[in-house]
Amino acid sequence: MKLVRYGASGQEKPGLIDPNGGIRDLSGIVPDIAGETLSPDGLAKIRNTPMASLPLILDNPRIGPCVSKVGHFIAIGLNYADHAAETGLPIPKEPIIFSKAPSCICGPNDNTIVPKESTKLDYEVELGIVIGSRARYLVKEKAMDAVAGYLLANDVSERAFQIDRSGGQWNKGKGCETFGPIGPWLVTKDEIADPQNLDLWLTVNGESRQKGSTRTMIFGVEHLVWYCSQFFVLEPGDIIVTGTPPGVAMGMKPPLYLKAGDVVRLGIAGLGEQQQTIVPLQD
Repeated sequence: MKLVRYGASGQEKPGLIDPNGGIRDLSGIVPDIAGETLSPDGLAKIRNTPMASLPLILDNPRIGPCVSKVGHFIAIGLNYADHAAETGLPIPKEPIIFSKAPSCICGPNDNTIVPKESTKLDYEVELGIVIGSRARYLVKEKAMDAVAGYLLANDVSERAFQIDRSGGQWNKGKGCETFGPIGPWLVTKDEIADPQNLDLWLTVNGESRQKGSTRTMIFGVEHLVWYCSQFFVLEPGDIIVTGTPPGVAMGMKPPLYLKAGDVVRLGIAGLGEQQQTIVPLQD
């Protein structure tokens, strides 16, 4: 299934993408695409509802973030060997974990706001994992049982905040307003045969910047879900974004950071596409 949230910001409704690409309203079936809706029982309730009984949305609404009420927005750094190489950093021996503020989450086509004092605004196309079952101290062989599905994410980053002003951690360069576009859909795991065989791409103003595959991830989906569960409890609706392939602005010579007016497009096979316009901060 492809689950979506649609409508004005803060007023999104849950929906399901039908075989023709239309949005079917799920408001009468589930309260939102969040928490227990993403559990096996919650997804079964949607799956067992006849699609023809769901109202078809006839207009062209805004697409919101495909998961609501995200409690923990987890991110993995330097998880592609070729991306680690372009940054000049060694391949990690264990996953590098940091957090993105859940307040940075926005719709897949919402504008990206340039933060105050920003000088090095960057992009990162990433595969996101959505948790569907509470998980703590998983055994690796059971890790995938905790996964509800996958999504497309842009791990928008401000490198001056992340690196030059880091204070020893990355979070302040990763969680600014609008730095977490997710969606357009949450695709349930049964529709993705192999999450380690997905092509990713990103362009800026039509110019190809990133092109890669999840095949080159250092730590795969199963490993990451298992690993994160060893350090904190994962709850339904939590998201893990899994790192980015090469081609980020920081790795270019010279770096070509984003500026107001730029248009970023990105996609992952089977998970849809996003587009963001970079806009200045409005007081």
